[in-house]
Amino acid sequence: MKRIRSAQQVARASVAGLLLVALAAPAAAVDLKTGDGAWTFSIDGNVNVDYIFSNCQSVSSSVNVGGGLTCVGSASGSNVSNIGNGLLPAAFTFGVSTTQEGLDLSAHLGLYPGIATNNSGSPNLQPNNNGGTNTALGSTGLDIRQVYLTFGNKDMGTFTLGRNIGLFGADVILNDMTLPGVGAPGSAASAAPANTTLGGIGFGYIYTDWLAQIDYTTPDLSGFSLTVGVYDPLNSLSDTGTVEAKKAPGFHAKLAYTLPIADGTKLYLSAAFISQQQYYEAPAGSGGATGTGPVPYNYTGDGVDIFVKLDVQDLELIGYYYHATGLGTTALFNLGDFGLGQTRSSDGYFAQATYKIDRLKIGVNYGDSKLDTANAADALANPLLVADNKKVTVGLYYNLTKNLMLLGEFSNTKSDAQSGGSNSANSFNIGAYLGF
Repeated sequence: MKRIRSAQQVARASVAGLLLVALAAPAAAVDLKTGDGAWTFSIDGNVNVDYIFSNCQSVSSSVNVGGGLTCVGSASGSNVSNIGNGLLPAAFTFGVSTTQEGLDLSAHLGLYPGIATNNSGSPNLQPNNNGGTNTALGSTGLDIRQVYLTFGNKDMGTFTLGRNIGLFGADVILNDMTLPGVGAPGSAASAAPANTTLGGIGFGYIYTDWLAQIDYTTPDLSGFSLTVGVYDPLNSLSDTGTVEAKKAPGFHAKLAYTLPIADGTKLYLSAAFISQQQYYEAPAGSGGATGTGPVPYNYTGDGVDIFVKLDVQDLELIGYYYHATGLGTTALFNLGDFGLGQTRSSDGYFAQATYKIDRLKIGVNYGDSKLDTANAADALANPLLVADNKKVTVGLYYNLTKNLMLLGEFSNTKSDAQSGGSNSANSFNIGAYLGF
């Protein structure tokens, strides 16, 4: 028997977006049940498309900020136009669930196609046709972010095993108002657009990423819940030595608390932690090391964050802060160390306010991600290393129907170098988001 249910409210999707399927199985747009009712097959998804216009820093006055996220123009000009996906790619997610011997069982698969030509995935790490350029006779890529299973119940808690969203930095991106939109354009302001933009990634928070993991989440304990787990350790994005096998998994955890205050008023708090070791082998003489043989080194990257959300009727306020050592900025283990594992500290904050007036949501957010040099030698060797990336976004999100949202955003970004130079840029986008 086939049963069609009302789809998720687009207003809700603008808060949690399709990424919410990573944390819990949502009400599906379509449910298909087996004849005996034992299994339920569900389908959810979205398609989002935006026109994105960027006015970048003039190339004649730009600074080569290493790790900066603000676009820079070219000899032909500073304006860039693009039509593509926003912070989310398009998505089609599938799930199966049942209950057996008192256990709730489920499995999920998420397929995330984009619309950028010659992009084989996002964030553009895979090989691309024609060097990643946006040329004719190309195709788009398919990003497979999720494949995981869950089992448990409300009394014993839930185990999650597979590839799913991480815990550190998850709450802030899930509640970023630009999730169905664009935010910072990222590669959309370049000659080779990827399937996604940056939103607020790197501007107040580090990207949570999708990790192969094994987690356990406790039952609800008077509003509290705790998730702890291990994940397949990631290699660094910026270390230049030879990567060695990791000796232990990565570890992460999140404690969350929900407090209903009154009708329409609710407070949500969470704190997350992440830790992982890196192991590398540098060439002889690296970083001033003596000797003629390779130089093995290791370091630990860890971070902690705090997230607060207050809902008061149609007003929503969000605050977020993180501090990390060895994790770097923008992405996990990006620019997190100097030389032979000499770790850099980083921190950032993100604030957002939104207000709903009937079908219209008005919002503004501001974020700043900071990166410190490891020591005086690092500062001397890397004067153009990014010191901070900051952004402000103003957005309008209008629910034309329960499932279709029309939106417009304006963003200003600025990237500062350790030496004091900076780049700044403005972007504007208008588009549509269909969630089902």
